[in-house]
Amino acid sequence: MKTYKITVNGKTYMVEVEEAGANETASTTASPSAPVNQTSGHGEPIEAPIQATLLSINVAQGDAVKKGQVLAILEAMKLENEIACPFDGVVSSVSAKEGQVVDSGDLIMTIESK
Repeated sequence: MKTYKITVNGKTYMVEVEEAGANETASTTASPSAPVNQTSGHGEPIEAPIQATLLSINVAQGDAVKKGQVLAILEAMKLENEIACPFDGVVSSVSAKEGQVVDSGDLIMTIESK
């Protein structure tokens, strides 16, 4: 067990951290799997970065989009978060609806690069 001295907002705390044993590490090792974001010619997924309510979707299927263009706006804890397009392309599908609650990693839309 290791002890660390940590200061948060001016208060000092002593924290003890237990080291994980070799058996724990081996039991949590997962076997390799296929990549999650495979495109197979259907475009790149645009996923929710956080759990939030989808306030607006600013594009529709078939729309041409530019890098940096705001594709959708999410609201979490009274803060609006813009989802910007990572590259120039065309919206190949929209999978979510305005007002829908999305979890982190949920598919919002897919975009095919130009």
